[in-house]
Amino acid sequence: MTFAGERAAARRRLVVGGIATALVASGLAACSPEPPTPDSATQALAAALASGDFGEAPFAGGAVDETEATAARTAAFEGLAPWEPQVKVVSTTIDEKDEDLATVTFGYTWDVDESDADWTYETSAKLARDDEDLWRATWSPSLLAPDLVAGEVLTVTRARAERANVLGAGGAVIVEPRTVHRLGIDKTRVAAPEQDAAARAFAAALSIDAEAYAGKVAAAGERAFVEAITVRHGDLAYDVAALAAMPGVNDVTDQLPLAPTRQFARPILGTVGPATAEIIEKSDGAVSDGDLTGLSGLQRQYDAQLRGLPGLTITAAQPDGTAPRQLYAVEPTPGTPLTTTIDVGLQEAAEHVISEVAPASAVVALRPSTGDVLAAASGVGGEGMSTATLGQFAPGSTFKVVTALALLRSGMTADSDTTCPDTVSVDGRSFTNFPEYPTDKLGTIPLRTAFANSCNTAFISARDAANQDALIDAAGSLGLDPHASLGFAAFLGDVPGDSDGTDHAASMIGQGRVLASPLGMATVAASVAHGATVVPRLVVPAEGAATPSPTADETEPSDEATDAPRPVVPLTADEAATLQQLMRGVVTEGGATFLLDVPGDEVAAKTGTAQFGEAGNLQNHVWMIAIQGDLAVAVFVDVGEYGSTTAGPLLEEFLRAAQG
Repeated sequence: MTFAGERAAARRRLVVGGIATALVASGLAACSPEPPTPDSATQALAAALASGDFGEAPFAGGAVDETEATAARTAAFEGLAPWEPQVKVVSTTIDEKDEDLATVTFGYTWDVDESDADWTYETSAKLARDDEDLWRATWSPSLLAPDLVAGEVLTVTRARAERANVLGAGGAVIVEPRTVHRLGIDKTRVAAPEQDAAARAFAAALSIDAEAYAGKVAAAGERAFVEAITVRHGDLAYDVAALAAMPGVNDVTDQLPLAPTRQFARPILGTVGPATAEIIEKSDGAVSDGDLTGLSGLQRQYDAQLRGLPGLTITAAQPDGTAPRQLYAVEPTPGTPLTTTIDVGLQEAAEHVISEVAPASAVVALRPSTGDVLAAASGVGGEGMSTATLGQFAPGSTFKVVTALALLRSGMTADSDTTCPDTVSVDGRSFTNFPEYPTDKLGTIPLRTAFANSCNTAFISARDAANQDALIDAAGSLGLDPHASLGFAAFLGDVPGDSDGTDHAASMIGQGRVLASPLGMATVAASVAHGATVVPRLVVPAEGAATPSPTADETEPSDEATDAPRPVVPLTADEAATLQQLMRGVVTEGGATFLLDVPGDEVAAKTGTAQFGEAGNLQNHVWMIAIQGDLAVAVFVDVGEYGSTTAGPLLEEFLRAAQG
């Protein structure tokens, strides 16, 4: 019999011999303290098993058990990092024959993936109450996992899930697995003394940093394959066969999720590749070394949806892998496709239109009736940035659509007279029209003529009829919401709320501190066409899926919106009809008559030029926006001549392509 058992037996003998006398004499038994329950001990042990800190664990063996438990838990669970279990007391049972003995059952829960299913199991421990009325347990490895014995460790093996495709309008497949060639030096294919020369020669052929690549090859293991570049199959920019024939080079054929071409909506869709150390660290175990993950764009933002859930097998075995026992297994769950609104044909047309444009540029097309983003192309001058959706530029005279709405709300009509002088001075600053402004459209002219010919001085002269708040409200009515959350990384536009004087005058013509993206100005055009405020939509949420927020490095508009959110003033059908007439006048009598013969529905448009830079070296952002049927388009070039002469031909080319 254990010490605890002997103590219990002595207590029972005492009860038999003297309890009746005690009760009769004084009734003291009713005041005797109840023996302590094991609850505090079991809770402390559960906390220790969960955290790995056994300093307060109620072990009978004291420091010896504490040391053994700490070492055993560290070794056993190391292969499951960064996961940590939750451990709770499921039940505690006092022995029916000996009240100084108890059995506790612990419930383990491991959150091993992003699904609602967890790995759960139970373990148990024996406790005994000592002569100090303290409950204590004896350490055993089986407290960590079912039937775990000394020396056994847990390991997890992952099976990669099939990454889902990215789809476009009508279910068209945009991103799917495509064949690629991983090219690099294979150190088993070239003798050690020749490896440095082989690496440098290969780097020179690829026009990459030879010193850096040779260093990577030298630092790799003696049988390593050191990848230098991944080339999509059929990429005419690389002669894969010739590169693979170079000394020491190996061509490893693989598949990666890729769009139809390297350029196709790349800044928006993003890329996929091996998970970085940062991504792995932030994933809480959802991503491990060697996994493919989204590295940027929608592929990164919706990575959890696209990559699915890996298959998992958790095994207990000796450290050398012998005597394995499977404790848990789950099959891979394929990813869920990401559906976008991108029209493949229109996106390709937009990419083609700006393929030869050197400065940063963009073409954005929306369907006004739905807000669907049909195309969002960014030119190579943006150096990988999504100029189409994240660019922040002064919109110039395309913003006069917004200003015109504010003036209409002040009581003006399309036929109201405005004053269009050569120059107008505001607080000592002189504003002029663009150099080629027609002289026969100066003087007192109706608003429709001032709009069609883009008279800066007329709009600035009317500044008292539309204060800054009126401009902000009008911008919001046309979709320029600086606080919009669209389900993808985007900036629409921002009109500062603290402008007056010359800054307000500049705002009237879309300059000063007014900012917009090509997506934002396409939204303005779409709202005019639709007759109500349009909210652009690029991503169609998967059924039952939450919409993730863009990560900080993907949104990053350079400046925060200047004002808190304010209610949107609805755009009325009458207001939109007048704006449509004004924009049509730009085509019939203003600066966009070249669009008169575009096939299909009538085109309405607005040109835009915004100066920027230092005095004496001013350059122009150039814009055009247009609506045609159920299509709204914005074209932007960072540096150009005028909206009509630089952006105009690009817009016409796109509209003609859209007509087929």
